[in-house]
Amino acid sequence: MSLLTHVLACLFGIGSWVAINGMWVELPMIAPVIPEGWYLPSYLTIIIQMANIGPLFITLMHRFRPGALDERPVIYTIVAVGVVATFLLAFFWKHTLTFRDGEHSAALLSLSFLLSVVDCTSSVTFLPFMMRLQPKYLTTYFIGEGLSGLVPALVALVQGVGLVHCKNVSAIANFSMGNSSWDSDGELQANYQPANFSAQVFFLFLSAMMIVCLGAFLLLNHHPAVAREHKSKDYIVESQQVEKIDMSQSLKRETPEERPMLDSPESLVIRRSTFGKGTYSRTELVFIFVVLAWVNALTNAVLPSVQSYSCFPYGNQAYHLAATLSTAANPVACFIAMFVPIRSLMLLGVLTVTGTGFGAYIMAMAALSPCPLLIHHDLGAALIVITWVIFVLTLSYVKVIIGVILRDEGHSALLWCGAVVQLGSMLGALTIFPLISVYRLFQSGDPCNTRCPE
Repeated sequence: MSLLTHVLACLFGIGSWVAINGMWVELPMIAPVIPEGWYLPSYLTIIIQMANIGPLFITLMHRFRPGALDERPVIYTIVAVGVVATFLLAFFWKHTLTFRDGEHSAALLSLSFLLSVVDCTSSVTFLPFMMRLQPKYLTTYFIGEGLSGLVPALVALVQGVGLVHCKNVSAIANFSMGNSSWDSDGELQANYQPANFSAQVFFLFLSAMMIVCLGAFLLLNHHPAVAREHKSKDYIVESQQVEKIDMSQSLKRETPEERPMLDSPESLVIRRSTFGKGTYSRTELVFIFVVLAWVNALTNAVLPSVQSYSCFPYGNQAYHLAATLSTAANPVACFIAMFVPIRSLMLLGVLTVTGTGFGAYIMAMAALSPCPLLIHHDLGAALIVITWVIFVLTLSYVKVIIGVILRDEGHSALLWCGAVVQLGSMLGALTIFPLISVYRLFQSGDPCNTRCPE
């Protein structure tokens, strides 16, 4: 029955971010149709940050009313909202309302906000719930969370999202984006291929994935075979007591004279801090959480925002390979962490610096768009794809190992893990948003007519 629990944990993890990840990969289908056009990514960025009211509420409840909030009813609620919102999105995403300054996609933006609340809140509820299962299932959950980006991307590839051919306006000729030849007598025009199925079908697929997540969560709670994989029921009482003790210690610290002369066996274990089980010192905890925030800022906000700028100049094929293989690298990193869980903080630092270095190359190519390095060579396209894969692979491994480390520190540590994930993502989004939408430091260029020097 261990296999069943692994499968259910994975399906549960897929539902964590599948809705918003699906929105991002479907942008080439919906942006040309709605009034907001390609300003929609900027709107989505702000909407997602507004949705952090969900994690903020959960975190404040945990801080000031420790042990009072059971995450299970919250999970049932947000997943049910996700099912309904994605279903409604399938039928109302095109509907607009007219305000004073013109038409706006009120239904699309409102439902996107609901889905953002669902996915953001999952970061501070799904992880603490996994504490109820044996430790081995946490990595499986992270694999599912990685698949929440890969599965919609693969479906979008089947759909044919964003495939473009260059058409000569003065002659009936089609060219592939990857190997187009320049015609000095005529201008090439971008011609987007029709999709294999509509955006409505895609959103219904997302709704089905949320239903699968809800079903997996029900079975994780009530299936008799899975119940044997649960921890002792005393876990909840114990975790609440630890949280309350941490709260009292933050309000009042004992002086040496107030400590008992005879210590209990539990007190003989040296606590290096008051956080969790006290395994890590305050300095090490600061390092862990700073790395966690930094890695999530890069992988969830900063670099995804410039992926099109860094890849599209090398061709449509390079962009789709980078997008698909990088999303596949996330669950691969989780799979590696399942068998090679190295918890060395030194290794985490080295991998973070390595991943950041590859991210810096991606940012440099995005800043040089539409004429980045090696644009006329196949090596350039290969390098950008490989760089994206290594960037996601290394930093995803770091995220999983930090999750495993904090999981051993208890329920409270995993909740703060989710809160810092959202904080890092928010800071990354608020940093990159003005650079793209206000100061316009990145230029996309025309996919068919941009000429760069040899």
